[in-house]
Amino acid sequence: PLAIILSNMKVGQNGFIVLIFIIPMWMNFLIRTYSWMTILGDSGVINTILNVLGLKQLKLINNGAAVILGMVYNFLPYMILPIFSVLTKLDNSLVEAAQDLGSNKFEVIKNVVIPLSKPGILSGITMVFVPCVSTFYITQKLGGGQVVLIGDVIETQFQSANNYNLGAALSFVLMILIFICLGVMNYFGADENGDGGVII
Repeated sequence: PLAIILSNMKVGQNGFIVLIFIIPMWMNFLIRTYSWMTILGDSGVINTILNVLGLKQLKLINNGAAVILGMVYNFLPYMILPIFSVLTKLDNSLVEAAQDLGSNKFEVIKNVVIPLSKPGILSGITMVFVPCVSTFYITQKLGGGQVVLIGDVIETQFQSANNYNLGAALSFVLMILIFICLGVMNYFGADENGDGGVII
């Protein structure tokens, strides 16, 4: 939805909003994660404000919700930007034709916009899947060991358990999954000429 909103804005406006999304990516991944620790921590910004207001302190960190928040914040631009890039090239005459034939906004999005933006969606899924599936730092810092992903398991095998064989095997399986995901993207992510992709 945000990519659709950005693509419908004027050139100057959407450029500014896209810049807002990109600027945090200029900072180091670790710094961005530590900033969320500062915000969500027991003595962090939010709980400090709640204490000042005389409200009960909340448990915002070391849980699954904090991990999801950290992952969404760090990886959301990788999903939005490919879809936005495809939608900016979308032929508006197709949308107008669908509206002239009686389609409402929901039907236009469902039957025109989403099918034509499949290459961007698949590209975004791949760009998000690859770092998400191997991440372990976010779960360690924001999950406090309460959330364990495959990246945590692999990191533990190499750093703590000294079981390099299992760690290497899990890494190999993970690499195969990533290659399969890339293969799916290359097959279905048709270019403008439709080479090697599905026919919409």
